[in-house]
Amino acid sequence: MSHPVWLTLSSLLLFFLGYRMYSKYLAEKVFRLDPEFQTPAHEFRDGVDYLPTNKFVLWGHHFSSVAGAAPIVGPAIAVIWGWGPALLWVVFGTIFFAGMHDLGTLWSSVRSKGQSVGVITHSVIGSRAKGLFLLIIFFLLLLVNAVFAVVIANLFTGFPESLLPYWLQLPVAMSIGYLVYRRGVGLFWPSVVGLILLFTFIFLGSQMPVQLPESIAGLPTTGWWVIVMLLYGAIASRLPVWLLLQPRDYINSHMLFLGLGVLYLGLFFAQPEFNAPFFNRDVPEGTPDLVPLLFVTIACGAISGFHGLVGSGTSSKQLNKETDARFVGYFGAMGEGLLALVAVMATAAGFASLDQWSEHYGTWESASSGGVGAFVTGAGSFLASLGIPVVIGTTFISIMIVAFAATTLDTSMRLQRFILSEIGEQYQVRALKNINISTIVAFLSCIALAFLADPANPGQGGMVLWPLFGTTNQLTAGLSLIVMTLLLWHKGRNYLVSLIPLVFVVTMTAWSMVLGIADYMNQGNIMLVIVGILILALNLWMILEGLLAARRHRSQSITTDYGRDV
Repeated sequence: MSHPVWLTLSSLLLFFLGYRMYSKYLAEKVFRLDPEFQTPAHEFRDGVDYLPTNKFVLWGHHFSSVAGAAPIVGPAIAVIWGWGPALLWVVFGTIFFAGMHDLGTLWSSVRSKGQSVGVITHSVIGSRAKGLFLLIIFFLLLLVNAVFAVVIANLFTGFPESLLPYWLQLPVAMSIGYLVYRRGVGLFWPSVVGLILLFTFIFLGSQMPVQLPESIAGLPTTGWWVIVMLLYGAIASRLPVWLLLQPRDYINSHMLFLGLGVLYLGLFFAQPEFNAPFFNRDVPEGTPDLVPLLFVTIACGAISGFHGLVGSGTSSKQLNKETDARFVGYFGAMGEGLLALVAVMATAAGFASLDQWSEHYGTWESASSGGVGAFVTGAGSFLASLGIPVVIGTTFISIMIVAFAATTLDTSMRLQRFILSEIGEQYQVRALKNINISTIVAFLSCIALAFLADPANPGQGGMVLWPLFGTTNQLTAGLSLIVMTLLLWHKGRNYLVSLIPLVFVVTMTAWSMVLGIADYMNQGNIMLVIVGILILALNLWMILEGLLAARRHRSQSITTDYGRDV
């Protein structure tokens, strides 16, 4: 048995033990999930955002929304420091950081009538901190939407075989939603048929790639795709969750798990050896230091602030029973860990030789910009060991990435609408409380970033601020952990489960942000310097507010804005 196979099996065993033992401890002893507690999905059921949902369907939505391309890209880049640090952070970060963070933010939102973690901040820390957190969250979601639209646009143009399968799956998903929620049909057969159709579409896409001209009416095709995807995200965010969001994510989760199964099976059959070093002592010139950058580069697949936004933004409004939070939240993080694990193996053991690996990771620029390509190359070699034709294998992998990036996009657009509404309430801007106006503002703000930030590259504007995404995302996770730690502390429960990750994440991320700002100054990139300093200052301010709140409320209990003792 090769070393990659042995290490993969060992990691899978640790994941199993983490869910079996640690998540059970968190659910029963720390968060004390109550099956009789009335969740927001029942209390505010409206069929649009609030809807009690089967935990397997909700897990599919939650997992698909948080997955995206990040758990592939992050580990694929981090392997430049060696596969050892990347593997250790993915495994132990998933078990002790991501699972706890995702379950905890979901629990805190359910206990606060489905409000976002930004609003919960008002009850735990104060009104001023709530406003700061909402602004940070809005910036993060703006980045996610603008950049993921670019990622999808580039995949559509780079892998034209993915175009047909992606768009054909939408009417199938809507049909499943109609059958299940309006006709009362069980989940099993619609899911089976939907999955069969999806793989049929993938085969058709591999045979009939849709090639479009490089530009249309003077605008690059990627620019048009950015507009189309952002418009799609805005429209999808207004549809009832049962019509598109849930059924499409449910099908996608099946596709991903089937894809993961095939990739792991290919890994076991291929019996590859590592081409990457365990610890790379000879990294290319210009590569940032392993510490702290590793813990920012691998976010999804270890711990990610965006997960907390999804958990407290959409998933908490669809949770049928509070006890389902363990499966949806913790196991949702575990699913990302599985994807990140196979990404590490594909990029560390999937290349044909050390020379081929060294060529791809020869510079920091090539490694940081070619994460998806490295994964496709490595994963393709695993699939080839099963006799799957290269064109079908690469089409499957590309549509898998596109599908999850698009899922993240439309969930993020819905979240941005929620956050704008909460900002409107915080600052008394009544227009933002209107669902249509908040949707339009979310769409236009993303378009503005995509097309105005970099006029020379229409649609690519989000990439200008993308270097700030990793640190902003992780600082958001740290802020969510501040709220969670204070809640647990005031309840007299084991707050160390969140305090230890909090200190680690905030330290590594603030350190990384300071190094990044210094680097931007050396490059003369004034925009990134200003925005980076602003984000760092807002986060340090939030940490100070948290410390003051801990001192102020040392002997007081915390209730939510709705009078519930959490």
